[in-house]
Amino acid sequence: MTTATAGGTPAAATPGPPPPAPARKGVLGTRPWVAACFLLPALVLLGALVVYPIGYSVVRSLFDSSGSEFVGLGNFGEVFSDDGILTAVRNNLIWVVVAPALATALGLIFAVLTERVSWGTAFKLVVFMPMAISMLAAGIIFRLVYEQNPDRGVANAVWVGVHDTFAQSSAYPGARPGRAANHLTAPGDGSFATRDAVRAGSPVMLPLVGVKPEHIPADAAPARAAEAAPGKVTGTVWMDFTKGGGGRPNVIDGHEQALPGVRVEAVEDGRVVAAATTRADGTFILPAGADGARLRLPAENFSEQYNGVDWLGPTLVTPAIIGSYVWMWAGFAMVLIAAGLAAVPRELLEAARVDGATEWQVFRRVTVPLLAPVLAVVLVTLMINVLKIFDLVYIIAPGPTQADANVLALQLYLSSFGTDSDQGVGSAIAVLLLLLVVPVMLVNIRRMRKERRR
Repeated sequence: MTTATAGGTPAAATPGPPPPAPARKGVLGTRPWVAACFLLPALVLLGALVVYPIGYSVVRSLFDSSGSEFVGLGNFGEVFSDDGILTAVRNNLIWVVVAPALATALGLIFAVLTERVSWGTAFKLVVFMPMAISMLAAGIIFRLVYEQNPDRGVANAVWVGVHDTFAQSSAYPGARPGRAANHLTAPGDGSFATRDAVRAGSPVMLPLVGVKPEHIPADAAPARAAEAAPGKVTGTVWMDFTKGGGGRPNVIDGHEQALPGVRVEAVEDGRVVAAATTRADGTFILPAGADGARLRLPAENFSEQYNGVDWLGPTLVTPAIIGSYVWMWAGFAMVLIAAGLAAVPRELLEAARVDGATEWQVFRRVTVPLLAPVLAVVLVTLMINVLKIFDLVYIIAPGPTQADANVLALQLYLSSFGTDSDQGVGSAIAVLLLLLVVPVMLVNIRRMRKERRR
């Protein structure tokens, strides 16, 4: 607005006072104190459930087991000098390196291979189903899966079945000569041999005991004494046991069962000069070359049947438990990777195929690089998860080998609440576990910030 002066020249109007500044608001258009009021309950819970326990654990790790005497870093010194805790640290490193990589790799394979098949959704549902099972239930399931007895453990049932397909099992495991059969000796290699040399024309009696009824073949006939044959060595191998008692040792009585299929060897000067297999009635015939040799029943007739792999033994207990973890979490990795794969531009894949790339080259040079952010999310998430693994190890590993499968989370529980509890050492393990998790968390935070900048 202007006003006229005496000369008729307009003059500039004096500016009025500036308008009042609006109330300061945050990034989301909210007053800071209003945001603080809404965040306060969450901050209180965060402090009570996260910040305070961490701080208390750090302080408690500096005191002795009773919490009354300050020991400084003494508990950490015990952590790094105790063999059991060092085993837990080593096993945790194995878990961090192996389990997330296996689960992520399987998830990637499942997601890619099921992308083009019509039943892919059903397959993904089946693979993801173990995620609905608690760690406790999964531990109980795999404790039964890894049972040593092939009649109960699925893993050994399959393993023994495959083994017996390619390797012949012994006919009569546990069989042995009776006490009265003093003409048979045991060299110590599992075989049995006659004490003296045999002669043609004189039948040889080879009685055995200790054969379980289920190991006698269904086609086995009653034992029969072998007849003398001129120029040949004959004999009988049979089960020298009469049901109900009353039988005579080293004599074929009544309905005593023959042991067919037993290999009999004639050994002279340490070498086998003749061999035969017993018939359905237990008899065998060796040629004239066996005259003057000693008879031997090889150990292969009596060795214990193959009983599978000791999955929960000291050597394999950690890989076995990692296998159960991968069974549970491969579905989680598959679902996340499949979601990332659905967002991959199909034009890039088709362009690579048009340029002559094979499916393997498309997968390695196009699909995997485009899925790198998703793979990083899955890998980091699983790494943080395995650092806290507790349930599976505690349930699956039996008592004698639990120390071999020990991990930090389990050792934390045992040190804090076990028989010889020391909460100072337990708190030190908790701090160590926190320090191991922090680098992985920092990597994850940095990755999330890079993604946000994009």
